[in-house]
Amino acid sequence: MASTTATTVGTTERSETLRAAAIALILGVSLVFLTGFAYSEVIHNAAHDTRHSLSFPCH
Repeated sequence: MASTTATTVGTTERSETLRAAAIALILGVSLVFLTGFAYSEVIHNAAHDTRHSLSFPCH
């Protein structure tokens, strides 16, 4: 029974880690894309260099 509990805890921790990584990835990609296509010059200019460093054309 102890090994079953340890396996469940390990699986839960891995699942939570993967979920957090997926959320961070989605948030990061969303910020890069949404700020790059924003109409505000200030937001666009702030994201401009980052987008080009990631090889993402914005013009």
